[in-house]
Parts: sequence; structure tokens; C-alpha cells
Amino acid sequence: MHLNRYMKIYFMNKNDLWKVTPLKSCILAILEKRGGVILESDLENPLKDMYGDFSDSELNKALMTLENQGLIHVGWISKTKRRIQAMTKDMHFLAVGED
Repeated sequence: MHLNRYMKIYFMNKNDLWKVTPLKSCILAILEKRGGVILESDLENPLKDMYGDFSDSELNKALMTLENQGLIHVGWISKTKRRIQAMTKDMHFLAVGED
């Protein structure tokens, strides 16, 4: 993915700012910069700088979509910490019930 690093792109409407770069693309760009692995808590600040404000539900939806597309894997490392990892060609994760 060749996304201009940390570049905010906006179209101006009369009263609103519309974001052109999707949250999912921003997550993938930050993962690429960090070597493919990041904790969710370490993702939030660079994501706010790059994308702007977002809710927890928007982040969860974007992470779930990326995981369903096979682009990332999200795993719990404790009760409150999640590890987000970019998938490579040699990585395979089984869905629930497939092991």
C-alpha cells in the first residue's frame, strides 16, 4: 500500500468536513510504518493525528472488517489489551470451530 504517510485529505462542505481517506486505510498505513505489529493503545494516537476523531465502535468496525478481509489479525494479550498484526502470506488463522 502506497499511501502518502500521515497526510490528511479533506473535501470541504458548507458546514462539515468529509474525510476522504478511510479509517481502514489509515490503520493499514500505520501498521506498515510500525513493522506490521502494534498494540491498540499505541494505535489510537497516530490514528487520531492521521484520521481525526473516531469512536470506539468505528475503530472496532474497521478492525473487524480488516480481519474478515484477511488483512490483519487481532488478538487479545490480556483482558484489556489487543495486539493488531498485519497478515503475511505465510500466516494462517483458523476461524472459531475450525481447529
